[in-house]
Amino acid sequence: MKFDKAMRILIAGIIVNLCMGILYAWSVMKKALVTEFGWTNAEASLPYTTAIVVFALSLLVAGNLQDRFGPRRILQIGTVLTGMGMLLSGFSEDVMLLTITFGVVTGTGIGFGYACLSPSAMKWFHPSKKGLVNGLIAGGFGMASVYLAPITSWLIKSYSISTAFLVLGAGVLLVAVPAASTIVNPPEDYKPEAPKNADQYGSGKPQFNANWRQMITTPQFYMMWLMFALSSAAGLMVIGNVTSIAGMQAGIEDAAYLVAILAVFNTGGRVIMGMLSDKIGGVRTLLIAFVLQGLNMVLFASYDSGFTMIVGAALAGVGYGTLLAVFPSLTTDFYGLKNYGSNFGVLYTAWGTSGVIGPIIAAMVVDSTGVFDMAYTISAAMMAVCVVLALVIKPVNTQALVEKTA
Repeated sequence: MKFDKAMRILIAGIIVNLCMGILYAWSVMKKALVTEFGWTNAEASLPYTTAIVVFALSLLVAGNLQDRFGPRRILQIGTVLTGMGMLLSGFSEDVMLLTITFGVVTGTGIGFGYACLSPSAMKWFHPSKKGLVNGLIAGGFGMASVYLAPITSWLIKSYSISTAFLVLGAGVLLVAVPAASTIVNPPEDYKPEAPKNADQYGSGKPQFNANWRQMITTPQFYMMWLMFALSSAAGLMVIGNVTSIAGMQAGIEDAAYLVAILAVFNTGGRVIMGMLSDKIGGVRTLLIAFVLQGLNMVLFASYDSGFTMIVGAALAGVGYGTLLAVFPSLTTDFYGLKNYGSNFGVLYTAWGTSGVIGPIIAAMVVDSTGVFDMAYTISAAMMAVCVVLALVIKPVNTQALVEKTA
């Protein structure tokens, strides 16, 4: 494709998400907060947990705002809040103060930034490429841990956790804010050129653009919400505990490489499965991911070597990454692109819920049994529910929805 405005918007969106992925460096920061400040693990987890919840809630608000005012202004606010929250965190040595600066300020900034990137980018490309576009945008967020974790670790070891916050915050302001300022919606009369080999699936303009109030009157929304919540919970359970699992099951003391493998396959899953959804449709792509993740959960208790742990981490990464690329596309397939920001913001509350469900299941199981086996069984059952829902869900009857909400 010619290097035009659409490509510049896409690249700018990826750059912004590479900065917004600062959340993925928290595992390194958490360890430093315990060793440098003497915090407990629970105290060191509070700012991150708060950021996750605030991220999901602010995305709900920001999605509606960007639908009304366009992406640039909301993105600028988001990137500035993210950078300023990190800078202020550099001066925060109290638990509650860091919970406000990182958890609330940075969490809000990330939510505002993330809400605007996919809808603006999708409007610049033909609908037959929405899976690829979503995959690349989401891939930037997933790939952030590959470079942010080692940079953060080096800053902490060479200087301090406070310096790490300051440097990373300055980096966001210097890189993400200018990139965000270039992102705009296309003109009203803009029509992206259709590729010659564009599939018919999802390539036509939706007949009806539902708003979030209309969306929540359809059974498809609740089926999508449940699939998103359950499948994300299973993925996050592995992602958040992979080093502990490797130590328990395979006797691997230093399993940091598994975090990198998860990040790579998480990112690759977003891009590749996003492209696949353009070819075979979002629901079929999700079904493949659910089956693979379900089998992975069934087998995970038997992974007792370095090789099998790599396989398990890779499959978990692909399965989870698929969700962040395909659910945005599926939202536009079912409810149109016009109100995508607010619609996906409502659906994204499923991810916020999963961020609580997954860790709680893992923690309760390990505390009571000493192993993760029951957590795998619960996750496999959740994936089975997702498979059933993917088999029965049908496209929204837009004509019936128009008549129902008229």
